[in-house]
Amino acid sequence: MVDVPDLAELFGSCTRSAVHLEMRDGYPLDDPMLDEWRSGHRHDPANPASWWRPWLEIVQAARRRGVAVRRARIVSEPISEYIRFEYDVTFMNIFAGEDIRWLPRRCATNIALPGNDFWVFDDDVLIVNHFAGNGDKVSAELVDDATTTKFCATAFEAVWEKATPHAQYQPH
Repeated sequence: MVDVPDLAELFGSCTRSAVHLEMRDGYPLDDPMLDEWRSGHRHDPANPASWWRPWLEIVQAARRRGVAVRRARIVSEPISEYIRFEYDVTFMNIFAGEDIRWLPRRCATNIALPGNDFWVFDDDVLIVNHFAGNGDKVSAELVDDATTTKFCATAFEAVWEKATPHAQYQPH
């Protein structure tokens, strides 16, 4: 199996774009940020120093170099508790420089989608994320196949075209 570079390395080496498609209604339920959110903690938008580190610095560094960072989320409605949590903390991703859109799953029926979440860097590096049924990340896979990479990049663009920008999306 090929070693998968970590996201910091991938972001550090990309020069044009990083796109991420998320299609699950839940991710690890033992996420400490999720636990804090469930207990009522809300991050203060006026205090960026208290937010999700080091992710925000990784994205900000890429944006300073001119890398476009886009994330699209396909979600079931009504949204799950986990997606509500993600929606509530997305302001941090946007502050770092990510452009984020949401697509209700019912609007994705006519889009050919891969079976897994993924990242595509500079249109030629594909990282596929594999999850267990409970949302735990099982592995990441570096896919060295141009056809699969193009399929995922095309799927992302199709979702992006139909999706609603975060500022306009109202979850149900």
